[in-house]
Amino acid sequence: MPLPADITTLLLDIEGTTTPVDFVFKVLFPYARDRVADFLATYGTDPEVQADLKLLRQEYAQETAAEIPDWTGEDAIAAVPYIHWLIDSDRKSTGLKSLQGKIWQQGYASGEIKGQLFADVVPAFQRWQAAGLAIAIFSSGSVQAQQLLFGYSEAGDLSTYLSGYFDTRTGPKREATSYTAIAAQLGQAPEQILFVSDIPAELGAAAEAGFQTRLSVRPGNASVEIGDWLPIHTFDAI
Repeated sequence: MPLPADITTLLLDIEGTTTPVDFVFKVLFPYARDRVADFLATYGTDPEVQADLKLLRQEYAQETAAEIPDWTGEDAIAAVPYIHWLIDSDRKSTGLKSLQGKIWQQGYASGEIKGQLFADVVPAFQRWQAAGLAIAIFSSGSVQAQQLLFGYSEAGDLSTYLSGYFDTRTGPKREATSYTAIAAQLGQAPEQILFVSDIPAELGAAAEAGFQTRLSVRPGNASVEIGDWLPIHTFDAI
């Protein structure tokens, strides 16, 4: 499946697209969950951490689930039960993702964590860059978390291949307006951008915004209805 001739930019999801789902659920999430209490006890008064907690407070105030844990008290550590609940629920929360990124930074810097990638990712990055194509990332994980994963990957620092990072601060991944905003920030017409994700709802939003799309079908990904989406099993197909 050759790359469409009019494409100038590859916009990639991470989980299930560049990176195995198990790395997220079995390495990153447990790492943050196990360390969030100690992290907040040490850094909870830092302004950037306080900004994350403010976002989480706003989210908590809008919760309607019956099983939501109590968040009482003003000290940072009081947020831990709610944060654990969000992690266990795989909530795509901007405040949570930002806080997790700060915790993961310590793990990457210490060498406890190395970003995992599918074997075809680096050769594809090299091939696309040599062809003059730009590569950008759009993930529900924070920009910081994205930069850490590629900057401290098992293959080394891959940041030189990437020209843009986008997270949910740009907008939800299932809304077309997010992709319109990304195209504007990249300075490219939507039809010149190819978005690759394992989530059909995200592809639908991107297609609505005018993007071209491919469905990532990787080992470990959840089963989805392929329908009319063009599937790829590795980046060798692009």
